[in-house]
Amino acid sequence: MTRTAVLVCPERGSYNKPELGYLARHHPDQGAMIGRFDALRRQAGQEAVTALDGAARFRQALYSRGDVASPLIYACALADARALASDIEIVAVTGNSMGWYTALAAAGALSPEDGFRVVNTMGTLMQDRLIGGQLVYPWLAEDWRADPARKSALLAEVADINARPDHLLALSIDLGGMLVLAGNEAGLSAFENSVPPLQGRFPMRLQNHAAFHTPLQAPVAAAGRDLLPAAMFGQPQVALIDGRGAIWWPGASDPGDLWRYTLAAQVTEPYDFTHAIQTSAREFAPDLLVVTDPGATLGGAVAQSLVLADWHGMGDKAAFQGRQQTAPVLAAMGLPEQRRGVLRK
Repeated sequence: MTRTAVLVCPERGSYNKPELGYLARHHPDQGAMIGRFDALRRQAGQEAVTALDGAARFRQALYSRGDVASPLIYACALADARALASDIEIVAVTGNSMGWYTALAAAGALSPEDGFRVVNTMGTLMQDRLIGGQLVYPWLAEDWRADPARKSALLAEVADINARPDHLLALSIDLGGMLVLAGNEAGLSAFENSVPPLQGRFPMRLQNHAAFHTPLQAPVAAAGRDLLPAAMFGQPQVALIDGRGAIWWPGASDPGDLWRYTLAAQVTEPYDFTHAIQTSAREFAPDLLVVTDPGATLGGAVAQSLVLADWHGMGDKAAFQGRQQTAPVLAAMGLPEQRRGVLRK
């Protein structure tokens, strides 16, 4: 029996020490595709993906860089997408932040090589310029019950800080139960000083992350449009859900508009991953949402987004966990037991 699935592609920050050697361990059969990615890296004067993946040790300062993390994550996630079991029918594809570039390739709007060119170019541009920064702060309680008043209060604090002279702060990504905020040092520091510490780690700065999905990235978006021609983009072969929750349908999408969105609004405006997941669930009613690896960082945000939509009557964390035990709706490939259930035998 065929299982329908929405494919969800991961963001920056999902390739960490446990993932070192991921391609060699899990995808030796996809050496031809990875070899083409290596050739593109060498042409750009950059270290090959296989060399980075095969390094003897993991260095956070290196592997958190946009020009290193982005191509590695893309290669791992696209290889995972190509390794799914034959009984899984992908009905739509989405992704978080950088994962949008992977989603474009997984849905066929970009070839694997052109997708790699996009992700490597944008990761390199953002790293070279490194405008602003990002932090993460939770708004959901640990039981995942919706608390819109708390979210509104935090966003009001963001707006208040942003209105101060020389302070820049804005919502970067609506990420399930987390707010990813971006801005300049004054804005980020002001927020850190205005909210209580939580769980011993929040608010948490993200190393080597720029102020993604804010107007601060306008120069990066413009440079991307100069370097990446619209002719690279084509019609998606399956539906794509973008960072606004909008659907790009096969046979009914303008590739030029897709190029403009990818290298303009997608870079400079907030990315609503929560809405993208909720649209995926409501519009396509999949049996599963499959989150490609590397890492297992995105599964929680997907689950929280479903709970916030009260999908299948799941209104809190306990309800989601109960559903996962009886009739799973999420398969995160970063978790071995869930990965086994969606891979080719």
